[in-house]
Amino acid sequence: MHLINSHATISSAPLTNSPCYPFQPFVINLDYVPRLSCLIKRRVQANLVTVKHTSAMTSHSSKGFRIPSPNEYSTSQDRAIPGALPLSVSALSPRAQDIFKRVKTFIAENVLPFEIEFFRWSTDPKTKWTIHPKVEELKAKAKSQGLWNLFLPKESDPEGKHGAGLTNIEYAFIAEEMGKTHLGSEPFNCSAPDTGNMEVLVRYGTEEQKEKWLKPLLEGKIRSCFSMTEPAVASSDATNIRASIKREGNEYVINGHKWWSSGAMDPRCKVIIFMGKTNPSAAIHQQQSMILIPMDAPGIKIVRPLSVFGFDDAPHGHAEILFENVRVPVSNLLFGEGRGFEIAQGRLGPGRIHHCMRTIGMAERALALMVDRAQNRVAFGKPLVQQNSIQQDIAKSRIDIEQSRLLVLKAAYMMDTVGNKVAAPEIAMIKASVPKMTGKIIDRAIQVHGGMGVCQDSELPPMYAWSRVLRIADGPDEVHYRAIARMEMRTQNLSKL
Repeated sequence: MHLINSHATISSAPLTNSPCYPFQPFVINLDYVPRLSCLIKRRVQANLVTVKHTSAMTSHSSKGFRIPSPNEYSTSQDRAIPGALPLSVSALSPRAQDIFKRVKTFIAENVLPFEIEFFRWSTDPKTKWTIHPKVEELKAKAKSQGLWNLFLPKESDPEGKHGAGLTNIEYAFIAEEMGKTHLGSEPFNCSAPDTGNMEVLVRYGTEEQKEKWLKPLLEGKIRSCFSMTEPAVASSDATNIRASIKREGNEYVINGHKWWSSGAMDPRCKVIIFMGKTNPSAAIHQQQSMILIPMDAPGIKIVRPLSVFGFDDAPHGHAEILFENVRVPVSNLLFGEGRGFEIAQGRLGPGRIHHCMRTIGMAERALALMVDRAQNRVAFGKPLVQQNSIQQDIAKSRIDIEQSRLLVLKAAYMMDTVGNKVAAPEIAMIKASVPKMTGKIIDRAIQVHGGMGVCQDSELPPMYAWSRVLRIADGPDEVHYRAIARMEMRTQNLSKL
């Protein structure tokens, strides 16, 4: 849509050189239509139109309306984003396209055929807390093909010393493929919480910490966990955390009761990143610190594995842990005392977007299962897919996925171009919306599957459980809604909360 200086007329001539082609140009003089002018201004700000700079439009700019350039992708006047947002794999660099294709092929040929065998192994009481030999074989194979540590973004690793040197948006498309199967991330050493923990060590770790913990994590020789949430307090407000980290000489003494420490049940888990208070008297956001604790340190007690709707996520697991007078060297502290919140924000942004990228893939898998079932199941004399309600569910699901993917891609692109701080509203938006959207699609797929959709013969129940828990993990929906509202109020200059 182009706005140029002329009378209110509409042209039907195609404008093949326009960035909006094949849409027709809309030619109008804003001075003649004040109400439409106001509407179009808002649409310009939302990047739904591009503007050709003319003397007539310049007069509006002089009244306080800044006209974005055609190269900006922005949703507000002070958050302009440079360049063009890639909407498909074909818009990525040749190298990223090649990695995407090879990851997709690897999953199709090696991971998906292994799903059923892995599910049986990880649900058998005799084997579920051990590692299936095939998992390590897949990791070695992916590593030999250069499909390794794909998650680490360029801004954290600009020289590509530790990862593949992909941007967040390049990884977004790849992570979506990984999300189509429960095992999709691990063969490429891209599983949570290791990804977030490795990024913390890359950004904030000392050389000694990197050598001892980051190096084996990057090599896939060990796993890790993250201990922040506590059963006694509302941990969505991290200022509530009660666990203590007290210095005594050349050591820190750690005491606390944690749960939902994801990955702690894995026999390969060798290190914990622990969040607790070093100075309860400091400013509220400078009381907390993070520290590295070896998993075999004396005083650590695994109370029990936790389950999500009955799924224990073996062998990864989510543990309740007691820390009783655990002692570690002062050198294990990350980034300094009182820097816990700072590290948490740096860790959670990438972690949240990685979850959402993979969750888009889960939604695609659920939709594919829904369509297959609807086409091959007959009820009342015709395939389910011929029922109008089923067709509506399929259509709604496709619309939901496409909308969510666009927001995820936008957030990833903003992280690459203007940084995580500016992208904070979009990161919060996707974390609050994508798991909910995915759960809705999985629920539709379960309905189409009938009884099979809720039993162990289907992939859908664990998918549903995972999509639901993501609405709590890394901050519940309500915390993100609160943050989005505050940022929007600030942007609109209406009020303070």
